[in-house]
Formats: sequence, C-alpha cells, structure tokens
Amino acid sequence: MEEVYSQLFCLLIFTITGIVIGILFDVFRILRKSFKTADIVTYLQDILFWLITGGIILFSIFQFNHGEIRSYVFIGIVLGVVLYMITISKFIIKSSVFIIKWIKKIISYPLHLLENIIKNFIIKPIIFIFNLAKKQGNKIYKKTKNMTKANKKDKKKETNLKEKEGILWKM
Repeated sequence: MEEVYSQLFCLLIFTITGIVIGILFDVFRILRKSFKTADIVTYLQDILFWLITGGIILFSIFQFNHGEIRSYVFIGIVLGVVLYMITISKFIIKSSVFIIKWIKKIISYPLHLLENIIKNFIIKPIIFIFNLAKKQGNKIYKKTKNMTKANKKDKKKETNLKEKEGILWKM
C-alpha cells in the first residue's frame, strides 16, 4: 500500500513539474508577443526552452523518483502541462502582455523625450556647425585653387620672361 502512496506522490510531483514547464513555456510565449525579435533569436529561445525543460525534468526524476523513469512520470508531466494550459495560461499571457506593453509605454515616453532633446540641442547644432565649416572650407579651397591657377599662369609668364632674358643675355 505504501508503494501506491509513493507513486501517487510522485504523480503529484510530476504534475507540478508539468505546471512549471507550462509556466516556462508561457514565459517564452509572452516574450515573443511583447518583443519582436529576429528568427535566430527565436531559434535560440527554443533551444534554451528545451534545455531548461530537460534540466527540470531530469532534476525532478532524480530528486523525487531516484532516477527511475516510470509511466506515471510522463503522465504527470503531460497532465500538469494540460491542466495549466486549460486553466490559467490564457489569463496569464493576456495580463502579462498587457503589463509589459504598459511598462514599455511608460519607459518609452521619457526615452522619446530624451531622444528629442539630444537630437535638437546636441546633434542638430553639431551638424549645423559641421555644414558651416564645410561650406567655408569649400570656399577657401576654391579660392586657393583659383590662386594656384593664377600662380601657375604667373610662373609660366615669369619663366617665359626669364627664358627671353636668358636668350637676350646669351646673344
């Protein structure tokens, strides 16, 4: 008779384990509904979920059933997940997603305000100064370019004069 009570206790423990796995599954579902992520992040979340789930199951089997795998272990886990999903899963997901979206709105308002302040009082003046300096630099470049052309013309004239003078002196 004590063996039956022990197995019923283990069935209860593994039903609780199934509920914990259901909660963990909902945590990942809530994250996916609340935050848009790339596909690779979703794959990594799936792998993480299965690793954590496997660890929870192995821990429970070794801790409460001395490492013995029996049919009631799997029955309890499935029963726990199904009970959780049928009863409170939808409520937890809806309320959690609502709370997270509300928190995101509360956090995003000051961040948006800070972004506008930085944009208007730091970035725009820097860009204005940079563009002003660029215009001045272009004007100076054009002047020096024109001066260089004029200097080249003057040097050619000088060279031509010196050549003519040199020719005159040689004669």
